Amino acid sequence: MDTPLSPEAAATLDASLAADRLDLTTHQCPTVDQSDRTVPFNLRQSGPTPVQMLISTRVRKSPYWHLAHKAGCWRATVYNRMYHPRGYVRPEDGGAMVEYDALVNHVTMWNVAVERQIQVKGPDAEAFVNTVVTRDVTRIAPMNGKYVILCNEDGGILNDPVLLRVAEDEFWFSLSDSDLEMWLRGVNLGLKMNVSIKEIDVAPVQIQGPKSQALMEDLVGPAIRDVPYYGLLEAKVGGRDVVISQTGFSGEAGYEIYLRDATLYADDMWNAVLEAGQAHKLMVIAPAHHRRIAAGILSWGQDLDQETLPFQCNLGYQVPRKKTADYIGKARLEQVRAELEAGGEPYRLQLVGMALGGKPITDYAPDFWLISGETAGDPIGYVTSPWYSPELGTNIAMGYVPYGMRHEGTRLTVWLPEVYAERAGEPVNAQIVPMPFRTSANPSARELARSRGRDTAY
Repeated sequence: MDTPLSPEAAATLDASLAADRLDLTTHQCPTVDQSDRTVPFNLRQSGPTPVQMLISTRVRKSPYWHLAHKAGCWRATVYNRMYHPRGYVRPEDGGAMVEYDALVNHVTMWNVAVERQIQVKGPDAEAFVNTVVTRDVTRIAPMNGKYVILCNEDGGILNDPVLLRVAEDEFWFSLSDSDLEMWLRGVNLGLKMNVSIKEIDVAPVQIQGPKSQALMEDLVGPAIRDVPYYGLLEAKVGGRDVVISQTGFSGEAGYEIYLRDATLYADDMWNAVLEAGQAHKLMVIAPAHHRRIAAGILSWGQDLDQETLPFQCNLGYQVPRKKTADYIGKARLEQVRAELEAGGEPYRLQLVGMALGGKPITDYAPDFWLISGETAGDPIGYVTSPWYSPELGTNIAMGYVPYGMRHEGTRLTVWLPEVYAERAGEPVNAQIVPMPFRTSANPSARELARSRGRDTAY
């Protein structure tokens, strides 16, 4: 935790911030209450920083890296210590919103090999996985999967992967952006269960958009029609062995193709998809954060991390009430739920959805933009994921506000950078609204639970 400021220093800093509220380039914002965190989020407003990414051997290139570059990738980030393509259409040609149009109207392919695949295999695989995830793994049949979370002993979310059960004794964790293999190995040093834990040479791409089933049928035949949401199918694409799941990170209809022996056969599979995709106006694009925000899908490291409790970020439904088996974090999570149901406030900030003014936000935010109350004043929260929704005709965002201000209809103001602000130096109006902002092609486990009168999934 940062060393507390003396009253005199705090007064000086507050005066400085009050004099130039938006110029928080050198100071952490002290008015947002992050006192329940060990490492607060960095809320300095540095804006775009024209720094070139160094491409070197220290960070892994995925098997599809050269193919993404050939498809036009012009910018990238690092995700799971791998280079991750995050833009194909350049700003002067319409940028990310051109990619959005391809996603919502046609079909797209994403290089998501950064979703490292950690295999847990062996006689104790089910028992081990059931100990590290919050949901009841015994309810997942072979050749099916689920979206899950793994928590530490304090209830913080370590990862929110898609979990694939490819056999009775074999699971794949398709990771979000945090290194889970070492955690799983460390846990089993204590548990000493009969499993092997290792990364495997399997790399996925996502096929997302309303024409995704038609494209997949051209690739693997009519069997794809029988694959349910989170169901799996063994097949060949480009003559190479793959596992296909009906999953995705967009809220649109979609699939993921997990290529086995990916370092050998990346070109064969990728080029087969490109060839079949011509008939469906396939475009290679970056993961569509603009659409996943509308769907209320979270991004680890951006909307949550290891110090975030599931209840803080709309993942409370991932903490089942009827799972009898013990799992890491269970005691703490059940304690937090009891506190919430008794009217307590066991944490400071709550993730909410917002509709907000300003000019259309059409690219990634370089900072956690600050949130104030209805009459502006000192910031009390921060935006994690903003974008413009063409369908809704407004900017939408996820962000954290004080727990007592979490209710739908609460009016706020957001300090957008000048490029998006309505008037320079003034915040735009915002209001808390329900999430998801748009319905998805497939209802989430949270939505299914609610429709059946439950507040948790199994």
